[in-house]
Amino acid sequence: MTVYATKSFARFASKAKLDDDKLLDAAQAVMNGHFDADLGGAVFKQRVARTGGGKSGGYRAILLFRIGAHCFFAHGFAKNAKANVSSRELKGLRELAVVLLGLSADEIEAAVLDGKLREVVTDDGDEDDQAV
Repeated sequence: MTVYATKSFARFASKAKLDDDKLLDAAQAVMNGHFDADLGGAVFKQRVARTGGGKSGGYRAILLFRIGAHCFFAHGFAKNAKANVSSRELKGLRELAVVLLGLSADEIEAAVLDGKLREVVTDDGDEDDQAV
């Protein structure tokens, strides 16, 4: 199972200084059934700690995941910026989950090449650790 970030989430993660190892830990937790909230429609909310801080005052990541499919980071926000996603955002995220989780391997590869998706990998570059 491979983990990807949408272009907008990758931009958010870069500004928030969230490294790929933290993101992979969050994705692994969701895949193992340890998530903060199941928002329905393959949409999950997971806390991600700020560098030097804890999870409770950190960031919230919205992941799209279904067992047997890849995992996608789709949206992120700081807890102090907003409490949760709106019902309108949630509807859009559920629609995005249908699209992203339905992509073929070739379509994912094309999206990566186009810069629409970025594979989340370990900082050490060990290829065996890239897929979770």
